[in-house]
Amino acid sequence: MTQIKICGLKTPEAVDAAIDAGATHIGLVHFEPSPRHVSLAEASQLRAFVRGKAKAVLLLVNAEFDATSRAIEAIKPDVIQFHGNETPEWTALVREQLGLEVWKALGVRDAPTLEKSRRYEGKVDRLLFDAPATQLPGGNGTRFDWSLLTHFAHHTPWGLAGGLTPENIADAVRQTGTELVDTSSGVESAAGVKDLDKIAAFCAAVKAA
Repeated sequence: MTQIKICGLKTPEAVDAAIDAGATHIGLVHFEPSPRHVSLAEASQLRAFVRGKAKAVLLLVNAEFDATSRAIEAIKPDVIQFHGNETPEWTALVREQLGLEVWKALGVRDAPTLEKSRRYEGKVDRLLFDAPATQLPGGNGTRFDWSLLTHFAHHTPWGLAGGLTPENIADAVRQTGTELVDTSSGVESAAGVKDLDKIAAFCAAVKAA
């Protein structure tokens, strides 16, 4: 079954809606420039709603090791997702030192981008293929060419992100065979404002695919 991550949740109502709809992962964004940013205190409270129902994913962007450690201590996530320019050496260090499941998001422009992703083999638990960064590293509502993934030999568990909506997610799952899908802006009514009906529709479409 395809796993579902709903990212950038900011309210208990949105967390509950995602879990009720069948999300397996709940994403909490701790990155101030993002409209989906939550403070460590807010993220900790939301994490409490998730416990035992889905996996909590903490998203960080180019955070220093001390800041990363503080965030993990405050939130105690199941997964940490790096969505910046973090190197394979960095992800491996965090994975080893902090003992957490580590994901790395990568913006996919072309086939060579996918080849470069092999640098993270053995250094992360999952790669998340996303659209290239613009003003923000993710959550921009844009997609990349899914056909790039068709013949790529994956050696690391992976997931698909970037411009995924209730309308296109079934096609995305069928075309790519992805193990996990990740949406944020695709289930919003405005930047950072989750639409509970869209969350339900997205999860239903994934299951139907």
